[in-house]
Amino acid sequence: MEDKKTNILPESYPMTGGNGPHSYAQNSCYQKGVVDAAKEIINEAIAKKLDIENLSFVSLNPFRIADLGCSVGPNTFIAVQNILEAVELKYQAQGLNSCIPEFQVFFNDHITNDFNTLFASLPPDRKYFAVAVPGSFYGRLFPKASLHFVHSSYAISWLSKIPKEVVDINSPAWNKERIHYINATKEVGEAYSAQYAKDMESFLSARAQELVCGGLMALLIATIPNGTTYSTVNMFDLLAYCLREMANMGLVSEAKVDSFNLPLYIPSHKELETVVERNGYFSIERMEPLSHPMRQTTLSLQTIMLSLRAALGGVIEEHFGSEIIDEVFDRFTNKVAESSFILNPENRKEIDLFILLKRKSD
Repeated sequence: MEDKKTNILPESYPMTGGNGPHSYAQNSCYQKGVVDAAKEIINEAIAKKLDIENLSFVSLNPFRIADLGCSVGPNTFIAVQNILEAVELKYQAQGLNSCIPEFQVFFNDHITNDFNTLFASLPPDRKYFAVAVPGSFYGRLFPKASLHFVHSSYAISWLSKIPKEVVDINSPAWNKERIHYINATKEVGEAYSAQYAKDMESFLSARAQELVCGGLMALLIATIPNGTTYSTVNMFDLLAYCLREMANMGLVSEAKVDSFNLPLYIPSHKELETVVERNGYFSIERMEPLSHPMRQTTLSLQTIMLSLRAALGGVIEEHFGSEIIDEVFDRFTNKVAESSFILNPENRKEIDLFILLKRKSD
């Protein structure tokens, strides 16, 4: 009999830990490009929007920064250093060199994240006190009004859970033979969109309590332009094809494939604006596309495969078991190699977006 838990994914999706050839630490160059592309915008945002004379900032020392969805490094260290340097420049520009605060940085990710690798690779010359904060950022993580700056890169594309409708065989949104909402039925897309809106409301409400009034939050997130839909073959389609192929060969059960869905959602710009405005605790101070150096580059087959494996390997392994991972990604690599569409950068619709939010006064 099929395991009754096959339609349930854990509410924790860590990147592949360690420093091995399939680890996130070794295969996150694209994510690093997003952080690098945001550096100058972070500098400008802090220079113009960070009110260091506000009593909320003056009365609190150290200056507290949180990176949500930090994974295992090294990208989180680059992002934190960029923020820290921008804050120092802000103080110096206002002639407050003697008032530059100490810094405390909170590295957050799920409890199953590889914090050992993260802290083993902390920069030895860092100018901050480092703290691990395990837990889902869709709930409260910090005391009220204790943070000055929140940063998150690519992490809020991960849903807190799979929409229950897409794994319910009796639901119109049952996502049989697919593993994602892209190119699926309207009902599946609506279920994913509703889950995203619910998650973002929880995320923003939690951060509204944790940030001081006037505190800033910078989010780097993959989005799609308003009015854009996916109607072509994409990497998730190919991954689903590989799993169905393996089910037909008896390597995995068909029921497990039908109950597997990826907990990822890519919102439109309008969806993102709408959830922020509906939440009401934040003002949108800046929102613009990032000029990612790799977005229009033809990525190598190896880079695509290793990046996807580092990000999704844990989710697949949790659902199907570790013994199929190599087989899945070997097949996936072959399918991508056959698809000129996937490898062509002109067919990528996603836009890396920078959005700066400011906590409103109560």
